[in-house]
This record gives sequence, C-alpha cells and structure tokens, in this order.
Amino acid sequence: MVPYVSNDVSNGNDLARTEADVAGRRMNGEGGLYQRGDGRWFGAVVLGYDATGNPKRKTVSAKTKQEARLKLTELQQRVDNGYVPPTKDETLSQLLERWHRDVLSTQVKPLARENYRYIADGHIVPTLGNKAVAKLTVADVQRLLATKLEGGPNGEPRPLSVSTVQRIRSVLVQALNECVVDGALTRNVAALTRAPKTKRKEGRTLMPDEAKRLLAALQEHRLGTLFTLMLSTGMRRGEALGLRWEDVDLKAGVVVIRRQLQRVGGELITNDVKTARSRRAVDLAPPVVSALKRHRSDQSAERMGRGGSRDDTGFVFTTRAGMPLDPRNVYRDFQGICLKADLGKWHPHELRHSAASLMLAEGVPLQVVSEVLGHSSIRMTADVYGHILQPQRKDAANALAGVLFN
Repeated sequence: MVPYVSNDVSNGNDLARTEADVAGRRMNGEGGLYQRGDGRWFGAVVLGYDATGNPKRKTVSAKTKQEARLKLTELQQRVDNGYVPPTKDETLSQLLERWHRDVLSTQVKPLARENYRYIADGHIVPTLGNKAVAKLTVADVQRLLATKLEGGPNGEPRPLSVSTVQRIRSVLVQALNECVVDGALTRNVAALTRAPKTKRKEGRTLMPDEAKRLLAALQEHRLGTLFTLMLSTGMRRGEALGLRWEDVDLKAGVVVIRRQLQRVGGELITNDVKTARSRRAVDLAPPVVSALKRHRSDQSAERMGRGGSRDDTGFVFTTRAGMPLDPRNVYRDFQGICLKADLGKWHPHELRHSAASLMLAEGVPLQVVSEVLGHSSIRMTADVYGHILQPQRKDAANALAGVLFN
C-alpha cells in the first residue's frame, strides 16, 4: 500500500490518510480524481520514478470536480508535451531563466524581452537570485524595492527611478505567477507588495518662438526634415525612423504609421507598432509636404552618387550610405542642432511632447490630439497634458454660466 501525502499541512491528521482511505470517495470513471474530507477535489499525474522506484507525482486541486478534472487534463497534456514542473528547491534565478526560455521567447517581442532580461539580470538576480522561490516572502520583495529606491551608502549603488522600480516589481509578479499557474505556489508574494507611486513629472515643451528657432536651424541639417516631421506630427522617434516611402502619400499629404525601428541586441530591427491605435494615418501640413519632397530629391541624388538603386532600402530617412538610421546617432545629431540654435540640450522625444502641447494650446480637441499621437486611450492624453487644458476648462465654465445665470 502506497501512503498518500497531502500538500495541505493545515491538518496533521491528513498526513496519515492513505489511498485506500480516499478510494471510497472517488467517483466511477474519474480515474485519478478524488475528494478529500474538506470537500476539495484532487488529482495527480505521475511524472516518473525516483531511484528507489517510488512514483514522482504532480498534484492539482480545486473546489469542484469539474475544475479539478480540467486542471488534471491540462497538466497531463503539458507533461506529454515535455513539460517538467519546477522542483520545490527551484531558485528565483532558475525561475527567471525558465520564464524567459519558455514564456517570453514565444509571447513577447524582442525589445521587451531584452528589457525583461536586463531588469532580471541587473536588479533581481544579484540580490535574490539564490533564494528558493518557495521561501521567498513579501518582506524580501518589499525590501528589494525599497533598497532600489533608496540606493546604497554614499549613493552607491545609486537610487533608481520610480518607473524602474515599478518594472522590477512587474517582472517579479509576472515570473512568480508562472509558479502559481503551475501549482508550485499558492500565492504570488510580489503581487502582495505595495508598488511605489509615481510622481508625475511634467515634460518640457518648446515654446512657439523656440520651435521656430529650431525649425530655422533644421533647414541647414541633412536630417532636418526628420525632426521637422516629428515636431509637426508628434511622431515617435522609432515611428519616424521606421517610415518607408511606401507609407508616404505626398499627393494627399498623408503618412501611414505601421512600424517602428529600434535597436535590439546590437541590431536595428523593425517591428509593428505596439497597439491598434498606434497604427494610424497622420495628415501633413503643406510646408512639411514640401520638405519631404526636397528630402526625397536629395536622397535620390545621394543614391545616384553611390551608383544607383542597388542599395535602396526604402526607408524615408537613412544614412549617407542608404542604411537605416541608428536611434542613438539621431539623438546625438539632435542635441548638436539644439545647442547650435542656443536652445540647450533637448531629447527627440520632447518634440512629441511639444507637438501635443502646442496643438492643445491652439485649441485642437483632446480627442483629435490623442488620435494624432496614437495614444492607447484619450485618458492617457488627458493624464499627460491635462494641465494645458485649464484655460479651456475655465472658458467652458464661463460659457455655461452665461447660459444658466444671465
């Protein structure tokens, strides 16, 4: 007779129960399903046998027989497909590696996968990597987050931003959730921690006179049209660098944003934009259309100077050799232009913020600005740029007062 060992240690009497004790509770045709004295249903799949010949089992449990049967079927299918459940002494480092290999590699885009790896290897593994997952506590995770926010003695290691610490917590929550799904853990300790709160930082915006000064400086630069396009449309840097001429209709004055260009693992790659709202058509002002026409003519001249179209990649903005532009080089070029125009140091992303702010200041409806920017929701636009709408809200209040009280 093989002894039955419960994974519920809340009642020591359960440990003495044998398979014979629960056999009477099994229903005909249920096979490995049985009901325990407390009413929960259990099932087990044999994974193999240890050195002494005893079976190694993986159990599932649920409140109802139907739920337990479904879990048991899913587990058996995964085992048949080669799945090996985690051991009780699996460390957090091993879990993160397994999660990256089995989950992220098939469900997450390369750039996001690289970011997850950076967070895990740089901020989680050095501190908690050797900790057994089963012994990880809420206090362990909360202490990690607090340490990352506070930094070390004399500022070494330096304190991390709230957004980075939020990402650390998010990675832990997602990785540990795999163990909850597997049944190796009954709760996700990272999800029980308190996420650090973000203090919203208002982004910088080019004032109208500064924007005009920048546009004048861009006239003399080879990539001037790139930055002109970003300022006039609020396009993200990766979206602008990912544009191909097939996406541009100069006759209609419209560009369609379908993809973005990014550096991932030392290589430049193009990916589809993140969301359905990010995939959008953007109208161009006549001066921007004219700038793009001149840019296309200059680009054709460069290509002919290299010997024709054999190296034509189709990108709207390229190096002199016709290759896609590296986002890091674009950042350096933009900083140089801004310094030359006596504007100080600016980041290309601040062109997007400037475009949105200037549109709203000129009375463009929030819904339209949200669509132009490709935000996932109008609420996101309102959260970021709501402060610019204060004068309009006052006008609305005054207009309504004129109707109601005059």
